[in-house]
Amino acid sequence: MLRIAVVGSGPSGVYTAQSLVEQSAAGEVHVDVLDRLPCPYGLVRYGVAPDHEKIKSLQNNLRTVLEDSRIRFLGHVEVGPGGVPPELLLRLYHAVVYCVGAKSDRHLGIPGEDLPGSFSATEFVSWYSAHPDSDPGAFVLGARSAVVIGAGNVAVDVARMLARGADELRPTDVPQSALGALAVSRVREVHMAARRGPSQARFTTKELRELGALPGADVTVDASELARDPEFVDPSALPGAVRRNVEVLRGWVGSGQRPGVRHLHLRFYLRPVELLERDGRVGAVRFERTAPDGSGGVLGTGTYEDIEAQLVLRAVGYRGVPPQGLPFDPATGTVPHAAGRVLREGTTSPGEYVAGWIKRGPTGVIGTNRPCAKETVASLLQDAPRLAERPVAAEPLDALRELGLRPVTWQGWLAIERAEAELGESLGRRSVKIPDWDGLLTAALGRG
Repeated sequence: MLRIAVVGSGPSGVYTAQSLVEQSAAGEVHVDVLDRLPCPYGLVRYGVAPDHEKIKSLQNNLRTVLEDSRIRFLGHVEVGPGGVPPELLLRLYHAVVYCVGAKSDRHLGIPGEDLPGSFSATEFVSWYSAHPDSDPGAFVLGARSAVVIGAGNVAVDVARMLARGADELRPTDVPQSALGALAVSRVREVHMAARRGPSQARFTTKELRELGALPGADVTVDASELARDPEFVDPSALPGAVRRNVEVLRGWVGSGQRPGVRHLHLRFYLRPVELLERDGRVGAVRFERTAPDGSGGVLGTGTYEDIEAQLVLRAVGYRGVPPQGLPFDPATGTVPHAAGRVLREGTTSPGEYVAGWIKRGPTGVIGTNRPCAKETVASLLQDAPRLAERPVAAEPLDALRELGLRPVTWQGWLAIERAEAELGESLGRRSVKIPDWDGLLTAALGRG
């Protein structure tokens, strides 16, 4: 029997585990899915906005996989610094598949980016998703105006969360601390700014339309900015998805602003060049007006505009970080590989594999992880006869415990779920996420 460790329990990790057991004969493979968090599901739990319940319901599909008798969830197991060294994992398992995602966010690289009040969208998402590494009090939201830099779905998510009222979020699993902060938020103006035009924006039409359906917010677009984009003026040659975005934006041209509601301003052809300081924190964003260069990019025009903002969230992409003990290509933010097999100085490293964002970069949607995982698993199973010759631990869980680790098993995770349901009931809400390490581990290890 092959014993395989999958590091990461997000979609790429779970789909890898699923492919391993589905493509193997009964009893030939046993998979331990390791995660440094005591909770499974990765970005489905800690990256999907709480008001996107349909996407969050994907957890039910991932749950079915993790409940397979050939698959075991072991949370609260750090692989890397301060945890289990990768070389030890290779002594415990015949093979290790790293599905660790892209943990870092991209920076703007402009003056003032580190001012108080300037954050990555990742930090904001972690806060309202109750990630235990996030500070529950990080976002007091005393700002009057916020700027979101980016034109993808993450930018749309954070802009929508800033524009939603607390009553709209109360039925979700948003943590109580975030709900309370959003309830007293003074943010009334939200600007979402993109350096290119509407035909190059990466948000999906479904996400875009949601902005126009917010009961407590109005959406405005600048007709002159839209008109700068030749493909917006004549969208006939655009792909269907982009053309639908254009149609939605057209419908917002000339829309009014109701008094007493939040205002969402979608801006285009603005490139951030500096965050301006006011009273020791960010007070405005200076943008340079850009123009199409005729090749899909933009050129600076030398014209500038300052937009007031006491809160700035950059949503300009994710980036992989070097996993300890593995080779890493800083140019792509990925681990070098051949069809999922880790390459060390151009040579396949026996027993080491990658899948997901650390393999291909932060691209695609959740479903993109399925074919990515299948490719890696196909490589691993081709190598299986050679891998099976390696001696490994009879029971890796015992070895992990001998290191002083206290892994959270599936029963511990179920205990966390029960505790979150009880917390929600005590607050007069549905299940509410526990936002801190102590609370999660007390629930998991104290009850499960």
